[in-house]
Amino acid sequence: MEEYFGASPKLQAAAFYLRYKVFVLEQHISPDLEFDSLDTPDRQYLVFFKEELPIATVRYQKIDEQTLNPDRLCVHPSFREQGVGKKLLTHLEKHAKNEGCQKSILSAEIHAQTFYESLAYRVVSAPFEEDGITCIKMQKDLESTK
Repeated sequence: MEEYFGASPKLQAAAFYLRYKVFVLEQHISPDLEFDSLDTPDRQYLVFFKEELPIATVRYQKIDEQTLNPDRLCVHPSFREQGVGKKLLTHLEKHAKNEGCQKSILSAEIHAQTFYESLAYRVVSAPFEEDGITCIKMQKDLESTK
């Protein structure tokens, strides 16, 4: 598995491919909602590849200089339950820590709560609707992670 981080057209295309496959085709989210104003040409993505196939991605963004906001995390259906998502998020958190982030806040689909809790995230909101899916806000202190 190879890891790439950046804003190159190749990485963005790979991230969009996965997001379309998972969020639009699998979860039936409208493409108009999935691909939003945050998908700018300079937006950075972390993408994992197995050979030429993108297998996992997450959009890199910050709320402020000290707060990571991982977004649009998804794993190709054929590679789920293999630790790829955990490795992806851990890699992104390390990058953010190196840039001075002290905490991470994300919106999680309810069914993914256990996944994020296994990575030390905790629920910090009541359930809410986002793009037609029930979600919760979750937060993690990056200071206590290595």
